[in-house]
Amino acid sequence: MRRLLKPTIVAALCFLPLQLFAGQNKDHNDAFVPGPAGMSKLAQEVRHQLVMLPYYSIFDDLAFRVDGGSVTLLGAVTRPVLKSDAGNVVKGIEGVDDQIRRAVARVVYGDPIIGDRYGNRALPSIHIIVKNGDVTLEGVVANQGDKNLINVRVNGVPNVFKVTNNLQVDN
Repeated sequence: MRRLLKPTIVAALCFLPLQLFAGQNKDHNDAFVPGPAGMSKLAQEVRHQLVMLPYYSIFDDLAFRVDGGSVTLLGAVTRPVLKSDAGNVVKGIEGVDDQIRRAVARVVYGDPIIGDRYGNRALPSIHIIVKNGDVTLEGVVANQGDKNLINVRVNGVPNVFKVTNNLQVDN
């Protein structure tokens, strides 16, 4: 009886992780798998751009997650150039920069300290320029503390790759 029970338990334990893994829902899209019929235009474009990368091979695993206008890249690559290429093509997709613009505007003008001081004007003094995930801040602020606070907040926005803070302190 013991001899029969031992192999059965071992076999059950071997297949248990496979069953658990198979039953999990994925929270991302694999680039190499065609998406469902109702996939958003942004997700379709991300998938298309990723599979068209010249160095994408069978040794790489590119995946992505789309949350509104925000795209997160996932996976593993064998060549560092593929990682940077993937980031660059996704940054250039229409819709990603718009999401970054809205998010940066929210952290700047939605902040109770900064938003009340600079956002309640006909033309707010802080201007936000986004190109391919890089944010440039232009305009005038009252003091160095506000300039630094805005810089810290904008650097915390998802999908922002670089912040150039050209805000000038009003004397």
